Amino acid sequence: MDGVTLSDAQLGRYARHIVLREVGGSGQARIVAGHVAVIGAGGIGSPAIQYLAAAGVGRLTLIDDDRVDQSNLQRQILFGTDDVGTPKVAGARTAVTRINPDVAVEAIDRRIDAHNAAELLADADVVIDGSDSFATRLAVADAALELRIPLVSASVAQFEGQLAVYRGWRAGSPCYRCFVGNPLDAPEATCAEAGVLGAAAGVVGSLAAVEALRALAPFGDDPDGRLLLIDLLAMRFRSVALPQDPGCTACAA
Repeated sequence: MDGVTLSDAQLGRYARHIVLREVGGSGQARIVAGHVAVIGAGGIGSPAIQYLAAAGVGRLTLIDDDRVDQSNLQRQILFGTDDVGTPKVAGARTAVTRINPDVAVEAIDRRIDAHNAAELLADADVVIDGSDSFATRLAVADAALELRIPLVSASVAQFEGQLAVYRGWRAGSPCYRCFVGNPLDAPEATCAEAGVLGAAAGVVGSLAAVEALRALAPFGDDPDGRLLLIDLLAMRFRSVALPQDPGCTACAA
């Protein structure tokens, strides 16, 4: 990020960021120099990708092997009716280019797993995981921990969401496995089975974008060691402490 100079066009485009005392020109330069990997271009990924592109994140890596389904359109706002049947990452790349042509986009139409996660995430400054599979989340979390990349983990179901940022390599900081353990055999409730309010995914995805930007250009309070719980039926947001598990198989050692 050293040596990044904002052009006149960028100064105009990002003026509302630059005028923020907590961001300023130096913070925007860090955002422009940043690289965010987004796992899943779905309900959480859609708003996150749009806000990251609009914010001027210099490089986005989008990883998803899914195709757009008609049932996705209620919440996955990157896509329209004409996108049904097409790769999500292709549609997401087109949307990013329309929003901000200065953003470099790598669209990876592959499923990320324990075998390729470290390779796919190696150059990222921040990872947002909005996937809907525990196996995928564990693979991403383990790779982010190994690579020492901040992990923004976001999930949503029905009217509720969860959000946390993990830096398990830091002393006393929890990793994702401190929270979930090793739930490879746990039953997974999909959106098709449980349902989800479309706008709830938008709330969680927007908050994930906030945390990715905070990781690139630090502002405000460090969210380390806290889990944000969102209940939109009660319109209640609360934060609970998430300590490091001294017996965690991933980060305690």
